[in-house]
Amino acid sequence: MSSITRRRALGVAAGAAGAAAGLALAGSALADAPRAAAPAAGPASFDEVYQGRRIQGGPAHGGGHHGGHHGGGYSVTIDGEELHVMQNADGTWISVINHYEPVATPKSLARAAVRELQGAPLVPLTLG
Repeated sequence: MSSITRRRALGVAAGAAGAAAGLALAGSALADAPRAAAPAAGPASFDEVYQGRRIQGGPAHGGGHHGGHHGGGYSVTIDGEELHVMQNADGTWISVINHYEPVATPKSLARAAVRELQGAPLVPLTLG
């Protein structure tokens, strides 16, 4: 067994003091850092006539399978029929009509679906 030398004790003490100073400095820098903004409330609601079709969107109220789960609590309708939507991990949106063409907002998704439908009615989707 070796006994601790004065040099080794001073080195350990200096290292501990340096680490404590670094932590204190980091803590004060974090205290001065700007606070992160509160999370966004979600996409804005909309209700408009687009190319002769009434499109509406807003927070889902029933907590249904698609509106409450995949759509992040957001519901979109075209002429009163539900357009099943899903928000991707990157924040983009897709629907059963535009599954391979993600868009930035549910409103732009509803408009893209109207264009894709080319006047055809939106038929209710029956899941399983």
